[in-house]
Amino acid sequence: MQLLIKNLIIKASLFSIVLLLASAAAAQQSAPPRQDPEAIRKVVEHFLRVQSAGLPGQVGINASTLDSRTNLAACTAPEAFLPPGSRVWGRTTVGVRCLAPVSWTVYIPATVKVVADYLTTAAPLAQGQLVAAQHLLKARGDLTQLPAGILTDASQALGRTLAMSLPAGAPLRNDALRVQAAVLQGQTVRLSSSGAGFRISAEAKALNNAAEGQIVQARTASGQVVSGVAKNGGVVEVTY
Repeated sequence: MQLLIKNLIIKASLFSIVLLLASAAAAQQSAPPRQDPEAIRKVVEHFLRVQSAGLPGQVGINASTLDSRTNLAACTAPEAFLPPGSRVWGRTTVGVRCLAPVSWTVYIPATVKVVADYLTTAAPLAQGQLVAAQHLLKARGDLTQLPAGILTDASQALGRTLAMSLPAGAPLRNDALRVQAAVLQGQTVRLSSSGAGFRISAEAKALNNAAEGQIVQARTASGQVVSGVAKNGGVVEVTY
């Protein structure tokens, strides 16, 4: 009798285990699919590659992987975006949102490196000095780790004057240079205007400083104020 009871208990226990396993399997099959964290990382990196296509030099992108413990429902078309204040430069954050079949948003840290040549000073340069080719050297590095406005091509610096003194080896920034004035306030300039079958030239006094290509005002001997485009050599081209 005791043996029979023991066998019944064992069978009941086995039956309970089978029921539990079957219930767990059914629950697993009925649970909605979860979002793959690696897929989100790939969406972020693809987004940053597209957004950084116009940057100079060699671009390197690294996006973090979403914590595997984050429980997100699978998304058919996750969409990456830049949150306000973020940019495709250096350490940044990219948002990824899902609109269907469920709605969620996560934010992924990422790094964008831009390795390229940039300009440095070949020797100490003084404020007001005109930049020439012998004053420039090229260095290579990650532009995202340098101050904003770094110049990468000599054409951006040649012919401009220094707004501040710089030591040798200093990265050359756009705000460290100013465009040399083609016309100075108070300077006697030559007004030039031409058209079909005529050409007029007269002297006037410049009323403001202007670099080549900028608008300058000038007063003629008769007191008339005219506007024109400043040209090197103290010339103002006037169009009527």
